[in-house]
Amino acid sequence: MSSIKINIQETNNETIIKFISNTILINGGSYEYNNIDEAKNSPLAQQLFYLPFVKKVFVTANFIAVQRYDIVQWEDVEEEVREQIEAYLLQGNPVVKEETIKKDAVEVYAEVTPNPAVMKFGTNKALTQTDVEFKNIDEASKSSPLAQALFNFPFVKEIFISENYISITKYDMVDWNEVYQEVRTFIRNYIQEGKAIISSLPKQQTQQNVEIPKENLSDTETKIVEILDEYIKPAVASDGGNIAFQSYDENSKQVRVILQGACSGCPSSTVTLKNGIETMLKEMLPNQINEVVAING
Repeated sequence: MSSIKINIQETNNETIIKFISNTILINGGSYEYNNIDEAKNSPLAQQLFYLPFVKKVFVTANFIAVQRYDIVQWEDVEEEVREQIEAYLLQGNPVVKEETIKKDAVEVYAEVTPNPAVMKFGTNKALTQTDVEFKNIDEASKSSPLAQALFNFPFVKEIFISENYISITKYDMVDWNEVYQEVRTFIRNYIQEGKAIISSLPKQQTQQNVEIPKENLSDTETKIVEILDEYIKPAVASDGGNIAFQSYDENSKQVRVILQGACSGCPSSTVTLKNGIETMLKEMLPNQINEVVAING
C-alpha cells in the first residue's frame, strides 16, 4: 500500500479538480454522488462530503473528481483533500463497496467496422477511463483480466478497450458471422458478473498505450489534441477505432498519431487520415501543420 500516490490535475471546469491515482481504485464503471446519502456504498465519498465545500464526488477506475461550492478556492484546500484521499487509500480502505450494488441489465451489441478483421462490441456500461490496446495475452495478463480472457478464443489477434466498447481483431481462420454471437455473449456475461475489467494501469508508456499529461504539452500540441478529441475521435470511435496523439515537431511541423482498434491496419485508414485529419488540422491550425503521419498501434 505504501506505493499509492495521488496527484492533482485541474480540469476545464474551475470548480472541479481531479485526484489521479497511480493504482486502480475500482474494478470498472464509474459512480457519481450528489450528497452524502447517495454515497452509502462509498465510504471515501461519504468522508469527503463532511468537508463543507464539497458539492459532488465522481469516482472512476483511476481518479476521483470533486466539485466544490464557491465558498472556497481550490488553491486553498486542494492539498488538504489530496492528503486525505491518499491517507485513506494507504490504510487499505475500500473506495466503493461494489459488491453491494444491485446489478443492472448489461447490454452488449456487435457492430461491423470499416476494417473487415475487426468487430466492435459496444456496451451500456463504462469499461475504462483509459484507452488500452493489447497485442497478445502476455500484455493483457499484466493489466486486463477481461482482455486476457478474450485471448483464450483462438481466433482473437488484438484487443482495444475504450470507455464503452471493445474492438477485437481476429485472425483469418474464421469469419465474424461464425463467432461474433459467442463473443458478444461472453462479454455480456463477464460484465454482468462484475469481474475486473482493468486490474492495473499500464506501467509505462508504449506505442499501444499512449497517454501524455496535458500539462506537458505545448500550446500547439494542446490545440492538436483538442481538435482530435472534439472532431476526430467521436467519428472513429463509432467505427470501433481510436486515434491517439503521439508527437508534434515544431521544425518540420509534422504531427504523428497512433491508430488503434479498428483503425489499426484498416485499408481505409490512410485515405481517412490524408483526406480528413490532415486537411482539418491544416485548416484549423494554418501554417502550423505540414503533414500527419499515422502509426499502426
